[in-house]
Amino acid sequence: MASHPLTIMFWPESAYGPTNQCIGLASILRDRGHRIVFAAESSWAGRIAPFGFVEELVDLAEPSPDAAEEDAGAFWTQFIAETAPEFRKPTIEQLASFIQPTFQALIDGARYCEPRLREIIAAHRPDVIVEDNVVLFPALATAGVPFVRVVSCSPLEVPGPDVPPPFSGLPSGDPAQWRSYREEFERALRPMWADFDAWVREQGAAGLPDLEFMPRDNAANLYVYPAEADYVDLRPLGDTWTRMDSSVRETDEAYTVPAEVADRPADSALIYLSLGSLGGADVALMQRLVDVLGTTRHRYIVSKGPQADRIALADNMVGAQMLPQTKVIPQVDLVISHGGNNTVTETLHFGKPLIVLPLFWDQYENAQRIDELGWGVRLDTYGFADDELTDAVERLLDNTALRERLARLGAAIRQRDGLRVGADAIEQVGNAHR
Repeated sequence: MASHPLTIMFWPESAYGPTNQCIGLASILRDRGHRIVFAAESSWAGRIAPFGFVEELVDLAEPSPDAAEEDAGAFWTQFIAETAPEFRKPTIEQLASFIQPTFQALIDGARYCEPRLREIIAAHRPDVIVEDNVVLFPALATAGVPFVRVVSCSPLEVPGPDVPPPFSGLPSGDPAQWRSYREEFERALRPMWADFDAWVREQGAAGLPDLEFMPRDNAANLYVYPAEADYVDLRPLGDTWTRMDSSVRETDEAYTVPAEVADRPADSALIYLSLGSLGGADVALMQRLVDVLGTTRHRYIVSKGPQADRIALADNMVGAQMLPQTKVIPQVDLVISHGGNNTVTETLHFGKPLIVLPLFWDQYENAQRIDELGWGVRLDTYGFADDELTDAVERLLDNTALRERLARLGAAIRQRDGLRVGADAIEQVGNAHR
């Protein structure tokens, strides 16, 4: 129990990955006796207070008449569903058609809610402020208390000349295409970045690093990635950076594997399929995966996502709209995922192989990293042939040496206890400020 309790404020992006990560960190700090103020986008109403946090709601735009009926993170679910056709394009073409509009939507939200965040800070006077997002909300960095940045995407969100550019999914060992991608990144994003940087300065915050949307010079910076997959040998980070090898929240409810898939033939594996809370909005892709995997002898637990009622599972499957993922993964033999950082690092935490079908943002670089490290297989999300998917399943399940290696990796990651490492870093900067 903390001898000097702190008031710690969290502000995550309104998506399940960052929000769940902040809930995991905040729960540990709550149990140490600290007071947690959790600012959350308004669609999360009623979902934060049950953890014992002060719940403060924030609108990122003018509320719609149906706002009270929306699921948590509904804005991004709808945004992804509407822009899904862009995910069929090469990543260099997505810079103008998806990456730039996504950053712009985040920036618009930051501009809109700046007064509300200042109100929350004035009301609660936090000792530490933690933001898990990809753009800066200046109210948080100008409050006169330690500001902690959390990178819950791939660590390539922090760029460097000797690592692949962010969002590209390009190989680490072959820089041939890096230059053309970076040139298009500059063309597509610099005008927006310059406008945002000017506005950030107008709010009293320091200017941003060139073509980056979050500051690096903070009291502390946390990021989530296993040491064995990290890029620090190629892109060193300063003393303010702390790696959490994993960040597996302890708040998920228990999960008992249903008898329909628990009782299975000896040659049948149990596999978890999830495209995440956002990727699952692509119903056609989800249904194709279900239909192809339904032809195999294996059994599946499916996280169906926000369009659950439109996805018809095969006879060898069970599923639900949302599942307690951190309780499901330890019980399966293989994970098929979109490559979100949350799912990838949780899967490695439990030492399981991966098949990754990336859709957007950092999912491409996570898919590439898993593939080039030999820990799984990256597939063309919209271009894979049926037998490519089923063959990848069989190869990974049959690779006993790989599965044993990943089991050892998982044990090492769990030993490093990343979630408490992150909580320690937040607590330390708060205590130093006090």
